[in-house]
Amino acid sequence: MLTGLCKWVLAMERYEEVDRKVAPKREALQRADQQYQGLMGELRKKQEALRGVQEELAGLQAELDTVKKEKLELEQTVELCSIKKDRAEQLLAALGGEKTRWTDNAHHLAQVYIYLTGDMLLAAGVIAYLGAFTPEYRTEQTIRWQQECRQKGVPCSGEFLLASVLGDPLTIRDWTLNGLPTDPFSIDNGVIISNTTRWPLLIDPQGQANKWIRNMEKDNSLQVVKLSDPDFIRTLENCIQFGQPVLLENVGEELDPILEPLLLKQTFKQSGSTCIKLGDATIEYSAEFRMYLTTKLSNPNYVPEVSVKVTLVNFALTAAGLEDQLLALVVAHEKPELEEERVTLMLQTAQNKKNLKELEDRILSTLSSSQGSILEDETAINILSDANRLVKETQEKQTIAEETEKKINATRLGYRPVAVTASILFFTLRDLAALDPMYQFSLNWFINLFSNSIDNSEKANELTDRLSSLRNHFTLSLYHNVCTGLFEKDKLVFSFLVCVNLQRSENKIVDSEWLFLLTGGVALATDPIPNPAPEWLPETTWVQVQWLACLPSLKVLADKFPQHVEEWRSVFESDTPQKETIPCEGQMELSRLQLLCVLRCLRPDKVVAAVQDYVADLLGKAYIEPPPFDLARTYTDSNCCLPLIFLLTPGADPTNLLLKFAEDQGMGGERLQSVSLGQGQGPVARKLIEEGVRIGTWVLLQNCHLAKSFMPDLEKLCEDLNPETTHSDFRLWLTSYPSAHFPVSVLQSSIKMVTEPPKGLRANLKRLYLADPLSEPDFLHGEGSSERFRRLVYSLCFFHAVVQERRLFGPLGWNVPYSFSDTDLRISAQQLRNLLDSYVEIPWEALQYLTAECNYGGKVTDERDRRTLSTILRRFYNPQVVEGEQHAFDHLRVYTTPLDGEHIQYLEHISELPRDAPPHVFGMNSNASINKDQAETNKLFTAVLLTQATSLSSGEGGGSEGEAVGRTCEEILGRIPSPFHVDAALARYPTLREQSLNTVLVQEMSRYNTLINTITTTLHAVLRAIEGSESLTEEIEEVLVGVRTGRVPTIWRAKSYPTLKGLGSYITDLLQRLHFLQGWYDKGQPRVFWLSGFFFTQSFLTAVLQNHARAYSLAIDQLWFYFKVLEVDESSPAPEIGAYIRGLYLEGARWDTLNNRLDEALPRRLHENMPPIWLQPMVRSEIPREQVYSCPVYKTSERRGNLTTTGHCTNYVISVTIPTHLHQDHWILRGVALLCSLSD
Repeated sequence: MLTGLCKWVLAMERYEEVDRKVAPKREALQRADQQYQGLMGELRKKQEALRGVQEELAGLQAELDTVKKEKLELEQTVELCSIKKDRAEQLLAALGGEKTRWTDNAHHLAQVYIYLTGDMLLAAGVIAYLGAFTPEYRTEQTIRWQQECRQKGVPCSGEFLLASVLGDPLTIRDWTLNGLPTDPFSIDNGVIISNTTRWPLLIDPQGQANKWIRNMEKDNSLQVVKLSDPDFIRTLENCIQFGQPVLLENVGEELDPILEPLLLKQTFKQSGSTCIKLGDATIEYSAEFRMYLTTKLSNPNYVPEVSVKVTLVNFALTAAGLEDQLLALVVAHEKPELEEERVTLMLQTAQNKKNLKELEDRILSTLSSSQGSILEDETAINILSDANRLVKETQEKQTIAEETEKKINATRLGYRPVAVTASILFFTLRDLAALDPMYQFSLNWFINLFSNSIDNSEKANELTDRLSSLRNHFTLSLYHNVCTGLFEKDKLVFSFLVCVNLQRSENKIVDSEWLFLLTGGVALATDPIPNPAPEWLPETTWVQVQWLACLPSLKVLADKFPQHVEEWRSVFESDTPQKETIPCEGQMELSRLQLLCVLRCLRPDKVVAAVQDYVADLLGKAYIEPPPFDLARTYTDSNCCLPLIFLLTPGADPTNLLLKFAEDQGMGGERLQSVSLGQGQGPVARKLIEEGVRIGTWVLLQNCHLAKSFMPDLEKLCEDLNPETTHSDFRLWLTSYPSAHFPVSVLQSSIKMVTEPPKGLRANLKRLYLADPLSEPDFLHGEGSSERFRRLVYSLCFFHAVVQERRLFGPLGWNVPYSFSDTDLRISAQQLRNLLDSYVEIPWEALQYLTAECNYGGKVTDERDRRTLSTILRRFYNPQVVEGEQHAFDHLRVYTTPLDGEHIQYLEHISELPRDAPPHVFGMNSNASINKDQAETNKLFTAVLLTQATSLSSGEGGGSEGEAVGRTCEEILGRIPSPFHVDAALARYPTLREQSLNTVLVQEMSRYNTLINTITTTLHAVLRAIEGSESLTEEIEEVLVGVRTGRVPTIWRAKSYPTLKGLGSYITDLLQRLHFLQGWYDKGQPRVFWLSGFFFTQSFLTAVLQNHARAYSLAIDQLWFYFKVLEVDESSPAPEIGAYIRGLYLEGARWDTLNNRLDEALPRRLHENMPPIWLQPMVRSEIPREQVYSCPVYKTSERRGNLTTTGHCTNYVISVTIPTHLHQDHWILRGVALLCSLSD
């Protein structure tokens, strides 16, 4: 307790002490607090004042900040506007000049948009339907479609251009740089190929499309294959699977069925992948896969089943495309620096345009992708400025390039005449394939020849002289090279075509005159004007002269003909009418072509000579004098990769010539291997070629035309020939007759040669005496040989030459042109030797039989020709030949047997014979030469007309030509009467046993009704095709071309009686026949029957015999006709037995009305009207035996026909016995015959 009290006292003491110390402080604190409170009051007052000031300051600061912000914003706006202004000025300066162009483009696109529907419709039509057609037909068809669109209210462009609608200029430029020709037709082809949904099949005879596709797809690993390749399927499968493009070359007219799923794109989904079935394999189908097909066939005939699976595209070379290529070539030779600069400019221009397009796309992309105001997008402005600067620079470069190009082109155009000439020559060359399938020439060969000609032609300082030198040298060079591979018959055709086509390019040929020259006119006969000079002017010639009036340029000349009869007579009777002055009115002067037209009508036998003069005058004599065949020169032009082809002709075997040449070249013996192709020889030929390629031997494959199955292998072997892998000494020699299945690619890449036996009696004799066996000393002068043997051998050779040369005279020589060969002669000569060795007396009958019936006669199928052959041989195998010193084979004793001597003396005797033998040497009269010359004229024009098939069949659907054909069709339809009423005829002329002629009438009416229906049906179809309301089938097109060219269409001929007439004459003849039958029906049996008017002449002859047999109860096989020539007419009473016939023409002779016998024909009278003949049925044994000539009657002047089951020729009617004072051998050699119908 005390402790606690103590603690309390202590605490109180400390408290008092502290309180004593704190009290003053407390007072001070109180005073201080009072002072503080006073001061704090003042402070609060001051703070309140400060707060008011601060609040006022804050308001002022806020106001200041607002003003500063507004100022900043205004300054930024000013700066931005300044920048925008600068950018706007920059942009306007950059793009302002483009306003007009872009505005024009906008207007253009707006216009395109309006026509978009119609243009796309037309473009689709072109792609779907017109790819296979020529540029002319495409243009014509699109114009018709445009008219149809407008009529239906579908808007379309005024001038439709496929390349403008679907083509991209830059893509097209790339195509041309890759080898696509620059002409519009080729560009359109490229557009079709790039837009079609079906795989394209390109008709590419010159290889232009093939080259283009190879270049275009080169960077895409293009695979090139052929159907004949052993790994074709594997390659195709890989391309489909990995999306590689494939080019299928050299397809034919039929496609391998394995391609069908691919062509139809029959894809399907399998396990999520797109697949296709190819054969038995299912493979993945890449979307990147592309396929192209090409054919080298110039005019393939694809069936619809093929056409609907592919897009056919006609890539045949056009004149414009070829001209550009040839112009580039000639300038590259003549002005290489100019052409190099042009090529550089082309590449630069292409790059410039590509750059411009990219820059334009960049500008449009920038403008369209910019967000907000473009003036605020500095990046966009910079891009546009740079792009515009580049555009201007590119445009300036392009302007300079275009100006330079203009200057270059101006210089290049100076050489265009050379390119135009060469282009014309190429297409002339191309047309020759219509004459013979072996006439194939590649564009590469042509261009190489053109290039060599430029280098080898004569240089000149003046451009005009240089152009003349280039044109003349190349034309002649081409003529010489081509003639090496042409048959003799086609060389003048080629010269004539070259001449005419060059003239046509200069507009110096009137198409109507040219067509008249080739066809003789297509006008239908009207009321004829009487012949003003029947004593010297044949009726057929007068009709031809009247046809001249259908030409406006020659109408006056034809109309005024009767007023100048004597002047015309001097022309007609001249030996060289082509050199005579033609009677003309006033100042009228005939052109060269018009003169040919006149000669065609007046003296057709001299047209060939006139054509030769025409060619010589315009081109030079060198073009009617083909160079002789020179194997050494041809060999010099060859190399190890070029096959050499001998085109065979009857009677000419180049084997010996080649064997001798091989010896001269050190390639004889085992270094020349040969095989004659035939069954089973293909592997042998392949082995020889492969070995020859390796070791450098020559290989001769004979008779390629007989090995159709080997031709694909031959084509492959030739394509595989490569200079790097082929021995330089190797040569592949081929021999073949013309054959349609010979590979075109081999023909185009080869050197072709024709060896023909020499023409002419002297040349043939000389050739025979220089060949085996007559050239062998032992044969003519060896042991056992005698003078009579040598004389008879010479006579046999003369006979051989005569039978060969008689073919030149056409049907007057032989009904069928037989190919008698040297083998026939060799066998006959050996038999002659054997028989002379075996018999003391010459066995003439045995010699006659063996030679005429067995050796030569074994080839003779016509009975009348067999008679002629035996008659000819009797002139040369008879006792007079071996009697006396020399025997003469003609009455002038120019052609005699040689005096006996050595072989060289026989050759000297032959060399002294005339070059051209007159007709009497062959047993004919002088008119035979006219017949021969007329036949040559017809062959010439027929051949030329064949080459014009393309131009004659183009543009069928409209234009003036289509209208002219339509008028002719309507005129024919207007003349053809209605068919006969056969039932009415049968009722009026029933089938009676005693009157067989009733049946003949009814049957003839039925036959003519079939013909009438065919003609009218096809003509109506042609009219519908011209109007466009019916598709133009191949059959109707053939009728259309026939009407246009004045030829009887094939479909009519199939239903018609035999005829060789042109269309106009045929219709006139048909109307006369119909009139004859109608007259028979209306008035009863005619008193004189027009034998030529019967469809089936034999039925009439049989009916006459049947009537007589039944009337007199005789067996018909005991009866025949006794023929009697009478002077009767239509008013004469009908005979009691038999029948009178009229309407026959005598060829090769004339009827002597004074002496009633056969006599020599008058000069230039090729045919004479035969007086009526009485067909008098008689028992064969009672027919009087008189000196007569058994004269065959033929339906047409062609005489040849098909053999029937009876052994008779379908053209043969009957043999009429005609009185004569000469032995009938004389008339047999003359080829005298009666004809029911002439050619015109």
